[in-house]
Amino acid sequence: MKLISADASPFARKVRVLLLEAGLADQVEVVSVTTTPFATDPQVASANPLGKLPALLRNEGPALYDSRVITRYLDDMAGAGLYPSARLWEVLTLEATADAVMEAALLMVYEHRVRPVEKVSDDWIEAQWAKAARALDAIEARWMSHLSGPLDMGQIAVGCALSYLDFRLGDRDWRAGHRALAEWHETFAARESMAATVPE
Repeated sequence: MKLISADASPFARKVRVLLLEAGLADQVEVVSVTTTPFATDPQVASANPLGKLPALLRNEGPALYDSRVITRYLDDMAGAGLYPSARLWEVLTLEATADAVMEAALLMVYEHRVRPVEKVSDDWIEAQWAKAARALDAIEARWMSHLSGPLDMGQIAVGCALSYLDFRLGDRDWRAGHRALAEWHETFAARESMAATVPE
């Protein structure tokens, strides 16, 4: 199989971390591409008509896309237990929350990257940050006991989301007001799978 990926994509990083945690790294070739909403890489467009990363090319069957679809598929294939049935809905909700933080952050980055300076909307940027900040508040208030439990995909998603904030929006200081989450992230980011997937 081949994973169409980009080093900086937090969604693709989620899958790469899972590959390491589930012992699948030798079964999936990671193909790194450069793509944008205005210049979609042909491999990406061929695998995913939406032109988004990541996408998983399988030996049999159509390509899979959307990181949550890919991670569920790979977890099932490996029997890694990162979507445990006993707390499945909690894991899925936490993963969705983390993905929303990634999406809001990505939209903030794109607002500066793809729009002419005179058309950049500061109100739009702040609205996206407000979404991310509310999500971080919710994780800090409601999810710390879950984050401290056995490894699952919700934890991986949160770890990748927080690391992406550091990578692209470090000036926002997400740690302010989120002491427990910051302490958790410091430990989680040191995991071998996270250290091996840090974007350059």
